[in-house]
Amino acid sequence: MAKLAFTDLKDKVVVVTGGAGVLGLSICKAFATHGAKLAIVDLNQEKAEKMAAEIREEFGNVNIGLTANVLNKQSLLDAKDIINNELGSIDILVNGAGGNHPKATTQVEQMVEDNEEGTFYDLDLEGFDFVFDLNFKGTLLPSMVFTKDMIGKGNKGVVLNISSMNAYKPLTKIPAYSAAKSSINNFTEWLAMHLAPQEIRVNAIAPGFFITDQNRFLVTNEDGSYTERGQKIVNGTPMAKFGEPEDVQGAVLYLCSDISSFVTGICIPIDGGYNAYSGV
Repeated sequence: MAKLAFTDLKDKVVVVTGGAGVLGLSICKAFATHGAKLAIVDLNQEKAEKMAAEIREEFGNVNIGLTANVLNKQSLLDAKDIINNELGSIDILVNGAGGNHPKATTQVEQMVEDNEEGTFYDLDLEGFDFVFDLNFKGTLLPSMVFTKDMIGKGNKGVVLNISSMNAYKPLTKIPAYSAAKSSINNFTEWLAMHLAPQEIRVNAIAPGFFITDQNRFLVTNEDGSYTERGQKIVNGTPMAKFGEPEDVQGAVLYLCSDISSFVTGICIPIDGGYNAYSGV
């Protein structure tokens, strides 16, 4: 029996949307350690190119940084042309683009007074639509575009979606983000069944609480200390801390490699025990 390792990832063409974000960059580095060819796709082209250059310098692998809007199909098709021309046919897609926004966030956790401001009734609908679309359609559209290379080739393509603990236990204040991540879990299962005859596996990971650019305003103060909400998160996590970006790497490599070749349609929590804890 051969030694179990992630050697099958070498020279695979991996597309990571949102690749210049905190978790996206960690995921890209995980693939880079095993010689994958990376396409770091982000709305911010300058940031994507900078991350690509840093990874090339550190790991020496082939990669490119490019821009695309995950809510614009033509933008994704244009990016796919560049990826195919420079790296080859796509083997793995990681749908890492997503996030929250203050306009889709209520100011209070519960509505106590009839005339209270900042409740569900005061949500900005444009903000709500933006967050829901970014997370759900921003997973749907890249899957439509980038998995086309995996069809009919028997090359065991892989899609990895990024869900969240919000999919299991919706958090106060962020209804759009919670609803979108819940829909990603359902979509992961649906697409896994739909593409199984094509030997394309579709799975997801559900990160617990990591401090990112999108949620920093909710969980930390300007001096770096935890807000009341941030402290509540730590108190509700059995491991009593926020996750580090590197904590997602093992599950990502497992689900994207042939080691998990009979695994499809699942979502793995990476949450320090948050989902297992009832609070009592």
